[in-house]
Amino acid sequence: MSAALESLLDLLDLEQIEQDIFRGLSRSAVVPRVFGGQVAAQALVAAGRTVPEDRPAHSLHAYFLRPGDPGAPIVYSVDRIRDGRSFTTRRVVAVQHGKPVFHLSASFQVREEGMDHQAPMPASVDPETLPTSAEMLARYGDRFAGPDMVDRLLEARAAVDLRYVDAPPFATAGEPREPRSQVWFRTHGKLADDPLLHVCMATYVSDMTLLDSVLLAHGRGGWSVGDVVGASLDHAMWFHRPFRADEWLLYDQESPSASGGRGLGQARIYTADGQLAITVIQEGLVRVPRD
Repeated sequence: MSAALESLLDLLDLEQIEQDIFRGLSRSAVVPRVFGGQVAAQALVAAGRTVPEDRPAHSLHAYFLRPGDPGAPIVYSVDRIRDGRSFTTRRVVAVQHGKPVFHLSASFQVREEGMDHQAPMPASVDPETLPTSAEMLARYGDRFAGPDMVDRLLEARAAVDLRYVDAPPFATAGEPREPRSQVWFRTHGKLADDPLLHVCMATYVSDMTLLDSVLLAHGRGGWSVGDVVGASLDHAMWFHRPFRADEWLLYDQESPSASGGRGLGQARIYTADGQLAITVIQEGLVRVPRD
């Protein structure tokens, strides 16, 4: 296991300070605020720790309310909304400096048998043949807004092996393309067998590239290039089938719409053997900087 992955796991191991109240720290991000995937994953950890182990998470719906301060702890307060025979519902509010910065509702379900079908896995390539993040970022280092941006991006993604199937937005800035993108990802090291940990790790990664397809449609390079500004607004995930975040997962993403200063991304995450594991939808603030 890499040191970066150990550090991320430490961040997800929240401190319990009272019944249903947890506290988490943050790590530096590419932008001067808490990374959205981190606060979403920590909130899901908090919710999951109040739920019986035989009820895995099956969905989450979240809103990013304010920019998080990476220099201050985040307090997660869990509301036990419902404990039914099959489903358990939790609401989590993340608070910093006395104000809510994030709100999450999550649902958990007893494992059941039932009807089963799925959309087929799209064509892709062997992730082992793709360049690593370090190789990709080094290749296009001159495109970024500052001389330290490559190092900041590598640090932010150090816990995850993230590989682009096609050129990322920062590689083709100025050239509008079809609003679709694919990445393969897995953690840099094996994880424990706790299903909640794998769900939370996928939640963490899901916020890294989902809005890329919005940028591709308009030939924008992204936040690291400096030709757009923005932030995550809301995020929803449905967990369909078991998966491991330490094994290759294909993140197939597209953007059906952008308007009103907002861009929508939707995606499906598949296991390497073609099982549809997760559906993700996110809307983000995407603005062109004014001169």
